[in-house]
This record gives sequence, structure tokens and C-alpha cells, in this order.
Amino acid sequence: MAAHRKLRARSLSGNTARTAATLALAGAATATAFDGTGHAEPRLTTAQVKAQVDRLYREAEGATEKYNGAREKASAAQRRLNSLRDETARRQDRLNTARGALGASAAAQYREGAIAPSWQLALSSSPDRYLDDAAFAERAGHHQAQQVTRVRAKLREIERLRGAARVEAKSVRSRQAELKRQKDAVTTKLKQARRLLARLTPPEREKATTGAPAAPVRAGAGGRSAPTPAASGKASGRTTAPATRIPAPTSRASAAVAYAYRKLGSPYVWGATGPNAFDCSGLIQAAYRSAGISLPRTTYAQINAGRRVSRSQLQPGDLVFFYSGVSHVGIYVGNGRMIHAPNPSAPVRVAPIDQMPFAGATRVA
Repeated sequence: MAAHRKLRARSLSGNTARTAATLALAGAATATAFDGTGHAEPRLTTAQVKAQVDRLYREAEGATEKYNGAREKASAAQRRLNSLRDETARRQDRLNTARGALGASAAAQYREGAIAPSWQLALSSSPDRYLDDAAFAERAGHHQAQQVTRVRAKLREIERLRGAARVEAKSVRSRQAELKRQKDAVTTKLKQARRLLARLTPPEREKATTGAPAAPVRAGAGGRSAPTPAASGKASGRTTAPATRIPAPTSRASAAVAYAYRKLGSPYVWGATGPNAFDCSGLIQAAYRSAGISLPRTTYAQINAGRRVSRSQLQPGDLVFFYSGVSHVGIYVGNGRMIHAPNPSAPVRVAPIDQMPFAGATRVA
């Protein structure tokens, strides 16, 4: 029998080894590229980051206003549901009382062993008295029938209230689901903006969130804004009050403007209505609440809360709205400026109304 010999492994020559190593590295790089982990995110300029962050903030603000509206509706639906439940409980108590009275009357009749009226008349020793008693019994029977009718009516009303409560409970659940959707939309946009800003150096981040310095504006011909030579502050506005203020035309408008000035520097927090933090419509609502005027919660409701005025007719205290979706609002303070709560990167501040697309204005006081 022939002996079997084990074949000896051949060693790779230098060129072969280098080729194999090159192919292996190329394959690994290709695999990494397909995994999506081999490419660094492209370096964006400060201007590109600013553009993307501004867009995300606008989208987040639009979602914030929808969130505010959904929260108002959810709260109203919950109040209606609580009211229906309270009314049902009160009517149930009255029904239980009526049922108790009806049961006591039936038990008394059973104990007395009442017999048919014709037999009572035949056996009575005093027909006249019997007839008086029979008339009373008929009235008592009529009263009892009324009691039964009232109990049945109470039962129907309670069932109606319970049905309405079931419908309202469904509405509450729907409103709460919408609230969550809008909250998720806001937080997602804000997280994306924070990630973009985190890629910048501190000076770049400052520039991206505040912009280059811009000149203050004064009212020009026809109410249009025009630059003034006394440039100060940043494009997104000053957080300090100007040396001189234009008086508001009414006491309530003056009170609202004064409140807004006192809140300069307060942080922007979406969904907040003060007293220490605000979103844009929350600041407006709080300012006019301090003046004794109740305004709706959202920008798209606030724009319809008063009398529309043109841009050329603006006076301190007027509400000024921006963007096609009416997603941002400020309170006009004169000289082409407003006080507003811009976004999470900027506190409540004075800013020119020219820095955003103007959508309309409303006078509420």
C-alpha cells in the first residue's frame, strides 16, 4: 500500500502577500462605506448651518403653535368630560333618592294588602266615606305614576349623559394623541438644530444664532422701515430697552408693552407662557393678560383677535405676525421694532420687524 504524504503549505511570495493585503484593505473599506460609518459628515459653512438651523426653528415654531392649539383643545375636552361625569353623578344621586321613595311606597302597599276597588265599595259600611277614600287613593296612584315617570326620565337622562361622556372621552384620547405628535415634532426639530450647532466652534455658533450686526430702523415714508445711523445690537435685536420709548396710544397697550420690556432677556421655552420663560405667542398672551385683556393661545388665533391694521398704520402695542403660516408673533414698540421671543438660541429681545417675512398685524387695545 502506498504511503500518503501530507502536502506542505506554500508560503506566499512578497508580491503575492502585498496584493492580498491590498485587496483585504480595499474590501474592508468598501464594507465600511456600505455600512455608512466610513464617511465623515461633510463640513458645513457657518452660513449653511445658520440656514438649516433657521429652517428647523421655523418648523419647530410652527409645530409649537399646533401643540399649543392641541393642548388648549385637549384641556377643554377634559373639562367637558369632567363636567359630564360630575353631572351624571349628581343625577345618579337624585335617581337613587327617587327609587328609594318609590320602593317605600310599594312596600307599604304590600303590607296593607290592598284589594280591588269594586270589592272595597261592596264591603264598605259607609259608601260615602269609601268614595272619598277611593278618590284619595286614585290621587295617590296618580302621584305614584308620576314618580315612576320621573324615575324613567332620570334613567334616560343619565344614559344620555353617559353616552356624551363616552364620546368626550374618545375626543380626549384623540386630542392627547395629537398633542404627542406635535410634541414629538417639536423635540425632533430642536434636537436636529442642536446637533448642527454642536458642530460649530463657539464664535461660529454665536454668529449662526445671532447673525451679523444690523442697524436699527426708524419709520420712513409711508411707515416703511429705514436704517438709522445709530446702529447698535445684533440682527436678531437687543435684549436691552432703548433709551427712549414711543408711547402707546392706549393705557392697555402701554401696559402690555411695558410688560414685554420687563421680560427682555427671558429665555425662550416652547409651550411656555411665563412668568419667567416664553414662546412667541406665550409672551404676547402674558403681556396682554397683564393689561386685563384675554387673548387666544396660538398665533393663528391671535391674528383674528382684534382689528387688522396695515403695516403703515402700526402703533406700539399692535401684534405683528410673520411667515405665510402665521407661525411667529411679536409686539410692536415703534420705530420699526418689536419685542419677541425668537427661538431657543435667543432670549426675549428687541428686533426689527424687517428681519422676517411680514404676514399681518392686529390691534387688540
